[in-house]
Amino acid sequence: MSGLAAIVLAGGRSSRMGRDKATLVWAGELAVRRVARLARAAGAAQVMVAGGDHGLPFIPDPVAHAGPVGGLLAAAAAMPDAARLLVLAVDAPTLSPLDLAPLLAAPAAGAVYRGQPLPMLIARHALPAALDPGTPLRRLAEIAGLAELSPEAAALARLRGANTPAEWAALRGPIAAPALS
Repeated sequence: MSGLAAIVLAGGRSSRMGRDKATLVWAGELAVRRVARLARAAGAAQVMVAGGDHGLPFIPDPVAHAGPVGGLLAAAAAMPDAARLLVLAVDAPTLSPLDLAPLLAAPAAGAVYRGQPLPMLIARHALPAALDPGTPLRRLAEIAGLAELSPEAAALARLRGANTPAEWAALRGPIAAPALS
């Protein structure tokens, strides 16, 4: 097995946003491309978008709009050589590699930030053998035994991402686009 691969979850309806969150522009770049670039900057050797074709390697959700776990499991199955999976939300393009560093240094099974199901780091061996695609991400984290890390207060808005136009505007306001080089 190789090291780290990343999954960008982009299969939701975006009904609260009113348009596809993957196609929102952040700092001159589509959110889906920025999040994929973030994954590579964090060390992911392979990046797969779960849920939609946005010009990057992708896999459709096995059950449309069943929830993020279905996309996560489908993408994990499509990258069988990855030992660890970094799972990112397409609507959180303000994350930086520094925000992900504590997750990447997590114990064997992986980790999430307390109160936030994403971003998530999960070891392949911690993925349940059988799981309903509609299972909530928080439940997956519990079943897998992921550590819960305390996020820095300054990172909370970046970790939450944006599900509505108002949340998107708030992220664009005071939070500068972090460098991803």
